[in-house]
Amino acid sequence: MAIALRLSRGGAKKRPYYRIVAADSRSPRDGRYLEQIGTYNPLLAKDSPERVKLNEDRARYWLGVGAQPSDRVLRFLDAAGILERAARNNPQKAEPGEKAKERAEEKAEKLKEAEEAAKAAEEEAKAEAEAPAEEAAAEEAPAEEAPAEEAAAEEAPAEEPAAEEAPAEETAAEEAPAEDTSEDKAEG
Repeated sequence: MAIALRLSRGGAKKRPYYRIVAADSRSPRDGRYLEQIGTYNPLLAKDSPERVKLNEDRARYWLGVGAQPSDRVLRFLDAAGILERAARNNPQKAEPGEKAKERAEEKAEKLKEAEEAAKAAEEEAKAEAEAPAEEAAAEEAPAEEAPAEEAAAEEAPAEEPAAEEAPAEETAAEEAPAEDTSEDKAEG
């Protein structure tokens, strides 16, 4: 007969309470057991002494006759200093799956492209900023020689675009009502 040291669940729904029992490994989880060797109440604080109660003498006896503890009971026995639990190592546990790796690679590529586009935009902005600065420097040099001529030249072009904009606005205003009337005719 194979003996297991395991948990047997009791308590109400969503309020678990466990007995630590020595049972035949073929018996049901909450069924018949050979002996109760402790209790476990997961609802109590982790540092509470009432959370895990264990009869160490009986646990040692059952281990001596060949009982195999479950993983959770082995943790309790290790904490009590009765049986040492070997540390497990699963290096692939946190490794993402194939699709997650593909998504990560695609995301990295998009970020790289976005960074390259941002750098290109910055370089263009710098080039554009430098070009007007060079033009302004070129304009300033003649301005020292003849400031009166430049002032007159600057004022004249500034007034012309404003005059050109006004007729364009009037034309757009005239076209808009014409379109509305054609729609009204189509609906009527």
